Amino acid sequence: QYYWYDERGKKVKCTAPQYVDFVMSSVQKLVTDEDVFPTKYGREFPSSFESLVKKICKYLFHVLGHIYWAHFKETLALELHGHLNTLYVHFILFAREFNLLDPKETAVMDDLTEVLCSSPGSSGATGDGASSGASGAQNHVKER
Repeated sequence: QYYWYDERGKKVKCTAPQYVDFVMSSVQKLVTDEDVFPTKYGREFPSSFESLVKKICKYLFHVLGHIYWAHFKETLALELHGHLNTLYVHFILFAREFNLLDPKETAVMDDLTEVLCSSPGSSGATGDGASSGASGAQNHVKER
């Protein structure tokens, strides 16, 4: 079950497609807001910038989690799992580098994160997300 807080702070129950639409629309609005992400020389970032970026990352993590939970079979069938895994690893490592996600929030995906972010050979992970031995990109990225 998904919940979204509207502009007035009211909690709204929604479907996964509605939630993803809310997330993407909200992120697009923030990213294109000149007061949040200034593009002109000399403009200052708002004091709330860090909390807004953390909020964006939290929402995007939810979308990635939903894709893995509800649509991973489709990504395998379309042979897109390597791309999804690579996106996930880059997202997680970036978020860790800048402390953008609460570890309690991401704990639900810790097993996947460990497999995808471990060095080759340390856990025997294939990195392609399939246990059937299907060929796919090796997505092993070592953290700095």
